[in-house]
Amino acid sequence: MSLPEHLPAAPEALPAHVIDNHTHLGSTAEYSGLEVAQSLDAAAAAGVLGVVDVGCDLPSSRAAAALAAADPRVRAAVAIHPNDAARCFQGGGLAALDEELAELPALASLPGVVAVGETGLDYYRTRDPQGQQAQAHSFRAHIALARQKDLTLVIHDRDAHADVLRILDSGERPGRVVMHCFSGDAGFARECVDRGFWLSYPGVVTFGSAGPLREAAKATPLDRILVETDAPYLTPKPQRGKPNAPYLLPHTVVFLADLLDADLAGFCRQVRANTEAAYATSWGGDA
Repeated sequence: MSLPEHLPAAPEALPAHVIDNHTHLGSTAEYSGLEVAQSLDAAAAAGVLGVVDVGCDLPSSRAAAALAAADPRVRAAVAIHPNDAARCFQGGGLAALDEELAELPALASLPGVVAVGETGLDYYRTRDPQGQQAQAHSFRAHIALARQKDLTLVIHDRDAHADVLRILDSGERPGRVVMHCFSGDAGFARECVDRGFWLSYPGVVTFGSAGPLREAAKATPLDRILVETDAPYLTPKPQRGKPNAPYLLPHTVVFLADLLDADLAGFCRQVRANTEAAYATSWGGDA
């Protein structure tokens, strides 16, 4: 299909279907002008059969759930992002944050919602102790919700590896946990794999400065690897610096297959199987 001229060209289609397990379709439309239907059609043409559309606040979570109910290519994750949790707390205290968190169970019960997230801790953008405490409070509420609904927990972890694991280890975890936009080294990858988590690799792995992340990918068993765009952010090489979208996921998939010395078609099938296991759902269609 034809794309608007200001967007990166579509890569060669993958030899087998994969799933973009973490993207933000609404933000991509706002940032790049690529409407949701166009984005999904372009992704399908590139071999990306479906996506998990991830909420970061109540409006985007509602939009993701509505889209998942309307389009069989989409599944949804619903949450209050850790930085949004901190902002809500700073604006209205714990009562305001709890009021927003109280709306998530109804969203998590909607058809097509397969995950609670992205939630977790972000010490890069939220540095004050009270804001971080609010994030931890929100994180625990999301963990409890994922357990209650038997949904996958999708974790945002930025500069907070030790505390993310500490909170996850402090009580009973949900049965399925995805480390979104994995940013640790090989040692942290092993810690996550030992706990049964899936590790989702973004376009960052293609960047020249991402040597430790590539070592983490090499340390991750093939059946624990997921791939994501996090669109409209983190566009992989060779399109770095341009708007990202799910149709660009093949750049990261091909890079990882080469890095891991894996047959590309087999790697695609493995990533799809991993994604469907991680989210306890199937996208149907041909392999």
